[in-house]
Amino acid sequence: MPEMPEHHDEGSAIASTGAGGATDLAMSEAETLEKVPGPDGTGPDKKARSLWSDAWHDLRRNPIFIISGLIILFLVVIAIWPQLIASGNPLDCDLSKAQEGSQPGHPFGFNGQGCDVYTRTVYGARASIQVGVLATLGVTLLGSVLGGLAGFYGGAWDGFLSRITDIFFAIPVVLGGLVLLSVVSNNSVWPVIGFMVLLGWPQISRIARGSVITAKQNDYVQAARALGASNSRMLLRHITPNAVAPVIVVATIALGTYISLEATLSFLGVGLKPPTVSWGIDISSASQYIRNAPHMLLWPAGALAVTVLAFIMLGDAVRDALDPKLR
Repeated sequence: MPEMPEHHDEGSAIASTGAGGATDLAMSEAETLEKVPGPDGTGPDKKARSLWSDAWHDLRRNPIFIISGLIILFLVVIAIWPQLIASGNPLDCDLSKAQEGSQPGHPFGFNGQGCDVYTRTVYGARASIQVGVLATLGVTLLGSVLGGLAGFYGGAWDGFLSRITDIFFAIPVVLGGLVLLSVVSNNSVWPVIGFMVLLGWPQISRIARGSVITAKQNDYVQAARALGASNSRMLLRHITPNAVAPVIVVATIALGTYISLEATLSFLGVGLKPPTVSWGIDISSASQYIRNAPHMLLWPAGALAVTVLAFIMLGDAVRDALDPKLR
């Protein structure tokens, strides 16, 4: 019987063998298929996109997100550096020009005190954006912590927080602002921010509670618990990343609501107070001159409407990207 050669070509070896060669061939074909990209350019060897990367992929192609994001970026820039597009001082007024219309160098005209409406509209973005952003951060942080702990631990803590939440939901926001802020003499933005956080956290708390209850019932959380993971590890590593999406959506939409609420409280005289420059203050002072000098009201009101609309559009775009049911 002739001796078999000691060295064979890999292809001829696989072809000449029996069942073992068929197994090797199947394994070789499987390895080849893993390297072949799919029809969309992604193959099995590439990592699957997470919820966040998938959402960012959709947001970049959403014109609503791009438009609202550019508007918000512009508002944030002029809130931080209003002197980039307004060289005047919003507190410099000339009574001789009171209620006058557009003039060279003063495109929006003057208000009832002779102050440049354009300059005050630009500088008014700072207080409104500051109140909206800080109030949203405070509400989101407080509501997420309380609601997340209630949803995770349940029991008496969950029942107690639910009753407290019901009490706060029963308080009318505007009426509560009239009562609480009317006794505050501080002219800064902090009393208004504190009031919004005090009455705004229950909504975020309920969203966070429901998200955590849903997330902790998933199999990977039960597996982590069975493997002996601590409560803090399960809450921070497994539950929070998968429960935070609804909170972000609600907080983004609520930011525009808080800006509108600040303007409402300032219009009623209990929010921000002069000499602070705010759209709500300017709208309040211009409301009595709406027939004789409508430009005093239209510009700050228009800026407020565009800002609130931009944040609501951004929240809608984020919701569509993060909601798997809409895919």
